[in-house]
Amino acid sequence: MQRHAARLTSALLCICVTLIPCASPAQTPDTIRVRLETAVRHALDVSPEVNAVASTLDFAQARERLARASRFATEFSLRTAHAAAPGLRNLPAGVSEDNLYLYPGVRNDWESLRPLNRFETSLVQPLYTWGALQGNIEAARQGVRVEEASVGKKKIEIALRTGTLYYNLLLAKQLVTLTEQAGEIVEQAKTEIDRLLEEGAEDVDDADLFKVRITEQEFLRRVVEVEQGLRTAQSALARQLMLPGATTPEPEEIVLEPMPFVLDSLDAYLRIALEHRPEIGQATAGLAAREAQIKVARADYFPQLFLGVDSRITLTSGRFRQPNPYVNDPYLGRSLRAGIGLRLPLNMVQTRARVAQAKAERNEVRHQLAAARQLILFEVEAAWRNVITARAAMDAQREALTISGEWLRTEQINFDLDLGDTENLVDAVRANLALRATYYERVRAFNVAVLRLWAETGWAGPGPPALSGVLPE
Repeated sequence: MQRHAARLTSALLCICVTLIPCASPAQTPDTIRVRLETAVRHALDVSPEVNAVASTLDFAQARERLARASRFATEFSLRTAHAAAPGLRNLPAGVSEDNLYLYPGVRNDWESLRPLNRFETSLVQPLYTWGALQGNIEAARQGVRVEEASVGKKKIEIALRTGTLYYNLLLAKQLVTLTEQAGEIVEQAKTEIDRLLEEGAEDVDDADLFKVRITEQEFLRRVVEVEQGLRTAQSALARQLMLPGATTPEPEEIVLEPMPFVLDSLDAYLRIALEHRPEIGQATAGLAAREAQIKVARADYFPQLFLGVDSRITLTSGRFRQPNPYVNDPYLGRSLRAGIGLRLPLNMVQTRARVAQAKAERNEVRHQLAAARQLILFEVEAAWRNVITARAAMDAQREALTISGEWLRTEQINFDLDLGDTENLVDAVRANLALRATYYERVRAFNVAVLRLWAETGWAGPGPPALSGVLPE
């Protein structure tokens, strides 16, 4: 029996070494319980990373509004000028104010200054631009799609990270339970050896007690490592969820179980990925934007038709308007011009270079789109096969755990009947504890593999889109 206890404590060390430091200690009053879906949804709602990328989307949307607003009154401005202007002197008596231009003796009086106010307005309305205006609007609209895809890509990253942290935490809670069971075994071993020493058992000596005490210290060291690692991982999930103060997340699930998931064919996931991956939408929108920019550059080959209107009003007190069209008073007057005009850049070499530059940028995005398609197909296939591998490892581990349970029960019965071997019982206990820990690790790996497959096909939360395996279209 004493050998049994000593061997069980040694087996405990194997379990402690395999524990993953990613669980939390006992629940505190500030603990918040979450499920995978709620954790992902909350992380997406409060993530500053998503908000930072969303800021670029706001900029793109403002740029699109600017492009649309440029269709009307492309140039519309008002300028004012305010200064001092001279009055008039030598005004002839009895002469009408609108005939003063007939008397050359009238002079500016710089000793009698008065305020001058001038107002100038200018309006240019494009009428036909050979697609330049529409091209700018289309490029801006596609720019919004590019930024929307960037936000979607960041959401997928946050959702996958949150899901991984969630399952890490749930796994560690299971392993902590195994650690507590192993601690009970250590205490039982110490108590049993102390009892046997007091009874004077022949096959027990002080060396057995020292071994158990050394094992106990090693176990205590492992427990501290695990607990601190678990606290760190829980803190990571709490910070991912942006929880206030000392609030810590706690999974609602008590037992870590495999996610209910039916794996579909690889072709189905490849098709879904090509339709939903943000990178595809981003590159497609970028290609459309580059095509629109080519149209804008080509428009400079042709004259653009526009309507132009400008007016000027100059007001100065003490001066009088003269109706003669050949007489101009710079300190007083009104003017209005309106008409249709053409605008054509004459440096065709520069226009040709701008068109070539736009085409080169279009070709660059086209190649990026082709490369993105191939990379996405590879990533989805790798994730799909990883799910198969993870499921096979989990199933094999579950079967091994079942066999281990049968072996342990057999050895316990034989031991109780004094028919068994202590060495075999100790080996069965060690194998069962180790397989239980490894099984939970395999379950966690399978669940994370499923989340990664969903991420590679374009899932961005808030939770697993379908437990049947295929994403909704």
